[in-house]
Amino acid sequence: MITVRETEITMGVKNESTIQEFILEAFPAVQHLGNLLFLVHLLAYLVSIMGNMVIIIITWADHRLQTPMYVLLSTFSFCECCFITTVIPKLLSIFLSGRQTIPFSACLTQAFFFLFLGAVIFFLMAVMSLDRYLAICKPLHYASIMNLRVCFLLIFLCYTLSFILITCLMLKVSQLLFCGPHVLSHFFCDLGSLIHLSCSDTRSVEMYFFFASVFVILLSLIVTIIAYSNIVVTVLRLPSAKERQKAFSTCSSHLIVLSLMYGSCVFIYLKPKQVNRLDSNREAALVNTVVTPLLNPVIYTLRNKQVHQALRDTLSRVRLQK
Repeated sequence: MITVRETEITMGVKNESTIQEFILEAFPAVQHLGNLLFLVHLLAYLVSIMGNMVIIIITWADHRLQTPMYVLLSTFSFCECCFITTVIPKLLSIFLSGRQTIPFSACLTQAFFFLFLGAVIFFLMAVMSLDRYLAICKPLHYASIMNLRVCFLLIFLCYTLSFILITCLMLKVSQLLFCGPHVLSHFFCDLGSLIHLSCSDTRSVEMYFFFASVFVILLSLIVTIIAYSNIVVTVLRLPSAKERQKAFSTCSSHLIVLSLMYGSCVFIYLKPKQVNRLDSNREAALVNTVVTPLLNPVIYTLRNKQVHQALRDTLSRVRLQK
């Protein structure tokens, strides 16, 4: 038989969990450098947004770039813009004002979009690697295999699979109770840190989160490794040393960004216990939210001569219209 005291405790816990706000403290050790860090991260954020927006605009403004490769790149750029916008504005406000509060519902929403867009980005990277493999290793069959219809179908699958995986995860997280400490040692609602604060049994959520992370990251990583391994073999067979050097220059820059992205995410997510290394996860997360989004526009597209030409043509048309 349930006593009055037990009922009061249960109701108290439920009430706490429904009205709770979390505190994001980010990097308290360097808070005295808040203004400088604010300017640095604001500049990085604006450059990332502008670089990715340029890619999106010129892809859809110039019909010559409306091919599977550039449609995938523009979709990737759109996801990058949304991805960093879910976390960087909050980080900037923390640098200016110190630790920030965030309501429970807003915290779950931020965590959902961060993980959903992150999963889409990983799947898109795998599809982009596959596209480059077909273009370089199977050029005669490329047009028949990778057309715009197939491209849009693959993009749809990336979004759908990510939505299903992350929605199921967040439904599990939303059922957890939070009745103890409410300070997140992070600059956004990182799910590992959030689970650590729950006073419920989190084993099933942690296992689902771990296996979902393994599925998204390793599936994408395996496809990318196989694609680029075949690309490297094909490039080595090129008769011209100049062609080989040019191809390796492009591939190496791609692989640097991929290594940063996969390396930091493997470090953060591919360990069964999310309680371990929470502080180091915070620093590693900066790589995905600040560094790689800054490099991606330059590495993937803005070094491309075809894009440079399309950009010049677009600017010329704008001048003529004026």
